[in-house]
Amino acid sequence: MANTEYRRSEGDRERRRALADHAAGHVPGEGPVPARVAKIDRFRVVIYLCAAANSDITGVRKECTEYAEAFGWEITDVIEDRVGLLPPKGREGLTRAVELVERKQAGAVLTPWRSMISTIPQEYDEVARGVEKAGGFLHVMESDRARPGRPC
Repeated sequence: MANTEYRRSEGDRERRRALADHAAGHVPGEGPVPARVAKIDRFRVVIYLCAAANSDITGVRKECTEYAEAFGWEITDVIEDRVGLLPPKGREGLTRAVELVERKQAGAVLTPWRSMISTIPQEYDEVARGVEKAGGFLHVMESDRARPGRPC
């Protein structure tokens, strides 16, 4: 992904600022412009990957990172479980990912495929509810039907 830097003239910045002020209810000439709102932090996610101990997941890790960056999300951590087909409750990394959401260090758990959480719908749903109960959401990049093998 190319990192494109936009350059705006001072006139363009002033025009955009005036549009934003107007959208916020400030009419030019009617008193001072309200103080600027403090900087808003970027949305934070934790990337969760699960695979067998000997599998190579560097490609999928890169895809998740690029996906998060495309949305402007800040990645707080990348957690990898190398335990294979353990149920979700038996994975330390998944537990840590949900804890990051509970502690408000991330707003979502990002994973490439549902199968990295569980191939069993009830287990997947239980994890998704747990993340929601912690105050976030579970975000899956794409369906498992789009790929032939399942690493976890």
